[in-house]
Amino acid sequence: MAGNREIFEKAMNAGHSAAWDQQWDKAIAAYGRAIQEFPEDPDAHNSLGLALLQARRLEEALKVYTRAHQLTPDDPIPLEKSADVLERMGRLREAAQQYIKVADIYIAQRDLEKAIGNWTRATHLTPGLIQIHAKLAMAFERTGENRKAIREYLTLAFNFQRMGDNEKAIQAVQRALRLDPDNAQALNTLQALQSGTLLQAPPEEKQAETEIQHDAFDVTPIVTEREVGEADPRGPLGEAEEIALTELATFVFESGMLDEGSAHTIQAIELHRQRDTEAALQAYQQALNARFSNPGIHLSVGALLLEQRQHKEAIEHFEAAMELPKLAAGAHHGLGQAYMALNRPEEAARHLVETLRLVDLSLAIEEEEREQLNAVYNSLQDSIARGNKTQLAAMNERFFTLLTGADWKQRVAETRRQLEETARLEGAAGMVEQLAEGGEELTESVANIDRYLHQGYLTLAMDEAFHAVEIAPTYLPVHVRIAQVLLAEDRLPEAVAKYRAVADTYLVREQTSRAASVLNEALQVAPMDLGIRTSLIELLKSEDRWEDVLEQYIDMADAYYQLADFDMARDTYEEARRLAERLNVGSEQIIHILHRIADIDVTRMNLRQAMRTYEQIKSMAPEDERTRRALMDLHYRLNNRVEAIKELDELMRLYARQGQTDLIAQVLQEQVALYPDEMALRSRLAAFYAHVGRHAEAIEQLDALGELQLDAGMHKAAAQTIRRIIALNPPGVEDYKRLLRQLGG
Repeated sequence: MAGNREIFEKAMNAGHSAAWDQQWDKAIAAYGRAIQEFPEDPDAHNSLGLALLQARRLEEALKVYTRAHQLTPDDPIPLEKSADVLERMGRLREAAQQYIKVADIYIAQRDLEKAIGNWTRATHLTPGLIQIHAKLAMAFERTGENRKAIREYLTLAFNFQRMGDNEKAIQAVQRALRLDPDNAQALNTLQALQSGTLLQAPPEEKQAETEIQHDAFDVTPIVTEREVGEADPRGPLGEAEEIALTELATFVFESGMLDEGSAHTIQAIELHRQRDTEAALQAYQQALNARFSNPGIHLSVGALLLEQRQHKEAIEHFEAAMELPKLAAGAHHGLGQAYMALNRPEEAARHLVETLRLVDLSLAIEEEEREQLNAVYNSLQDSIARGNKTQLAAMNERFFTLLTGADWKQRVAETRRQLEETARLEGAAGMVEQLAEGGEELTESVANIDRYLHQGYLTLAMDEAFHAVEIAPTYLPVHVRIAQVLLAEDRLPEAVAKYRAVADTYLVREQTSRAASVLNEALQVAPMDLGIRTSLIELLKSEDRWEDVLEQYIDMADAYYQLADFDMARDTYEEARRLAERLNVGSEQIIHILHRIADIDVTRMNLRQAMRTYEQIKSMAPEDERTRRALMDLHYRLNNRVEAIKELDELMRLYARQGQTDLIAQVLQEQVALYPDEMALRSRLAAFYAHVGRHAEAIEQLDALGELQLDAGMHKAAAQTIRRIIALNPPGVEDYKRLLRQLGG
């Protein structure tokens, strides 16, 4: 039902006004109101997507732009914006594919310049896109930009050499030399190829040359690096000490109190600043004895007691200091150090992680960013309980180093970004493992591997992986990355063997979830490896993950089917069916399995068994069209013509109830083509044609039916067919009447 146009226009205008003023929340609300009135309006969706993008609500922006593209598939803008969102989210491969799709739309619109911009963007995000580099080379050549065309041909040569196709690499360079026979870089590249020297990737073009234009409202940059300012080299506790001393002095002087406690506090502050620890502690204690209480005094006392190695006493004061939120990060930092000294690594880890959380949150700008940060640190807190004492102790040492020095705030943000990536790839337990195994050097090395892999520098990625193994030989995520490099080098057997070795090691460590994750990754690249799938099934069974077991059974049966091992495929599908029924899963999944079993029985010519299976499906899903068609075909193949027609009639009634007359015609035509001598089929197709007014085609079918009946000596039936023809008043109707008289009709 159409909405109210006046409300829609008013909401859109309000959204534009708010967007102009960069009041993105108001713009989002207004555009949302417009979409409520006209949910199919693409302009409203595009405007809402932009507002969400500027508000840094990237997931929502992506959904809205996706919907806008569905509404107007020939408009490149929503797809281009969704690619931009994916890029900002770090989902670079998906973004590159979107830019390629955008370029295809621009090509269809004969806008080569914009297509080039999107192709170029895709190659920046995902190196090694050979087809796209080839398109770019030809596009630049066509537009007369020979320098850029030459660069693309040389990039193709670099990629072809990496793939081991030296002949194509030379052809690409020769194409470049046709554009400029004296080009030094092309000549050097050709010489390198002919001598077997490894090529270097041509340098990137400046971004400004290929930048995609943004909307007029797109004026607010997305900040990826946060300004953190200077930091106290003593870390969060050092910063909290300074805040506490200032808070204490302010509290005393603003309160105007001149009692004994205030006097001792002022004296303690001075002694503290002079770093006379013992005298300061004595003065603070006198203030506390005089009932002077303030979170600042507890933080200060806790810090001084920590210096004096009075760890148990310091803990009580740090806990009291947490009442003041601005001291909480420092108090947690102090508690972490105290528990480390007391050899209580789990408590230390919890407080140090909380320190990181509070520091990182203090640097966050947007609420959405805060939610994402909290998710990372919640996951890390949850994984602490699963870490062993040795791991946690090593992790705490890492935190202690991380939270000191002039640049500790920057390092907190960098470490958290690496933890996010680790959590995404290896789960929460992987974060503790990475922090414990190799310290900052390992984190940097892993980041380098990932970067080189993304850029397609596989030799560098493998070298960095071996360096990481030297740092932390037992850190298995590095070994997973080695498998990924092997895979990128098309060394599939070695990659699969590496995946299996990593999974086996995780099993020895009793980290079954991690083992399952690695085996799953291996199956993505080697889906037909039944040994890996069998190992994964046994592992999932040991964890009682029966729904996952069911999924693996189906995939294994599919693999057997593709390998033409129909016996094993059927047995495995049967195992999956029994498990599905035991798990009481939805009927759709069981029907899917039964269809596969029936298909195998048909392939093996066990038609009666296939029919029993299809009858079972029919009882579960009476309107399953595929089953009706299969049963009809099986009855014909078993010469059960009456039963076949019954199935056909039930299928026709199903289509009629659904209003799908086109399918009625299609099925009847198919069946007549398959069984041209089947009178019942001819009769039904003729009746359908007559019903929809296609008289010429009805007469054609009735003519054929009459011939079949006459040949079979069925004169009465033939006479009835002729009467049906006469009722349609065909050309030459008198001839039909004469024939009817001859038949005694």
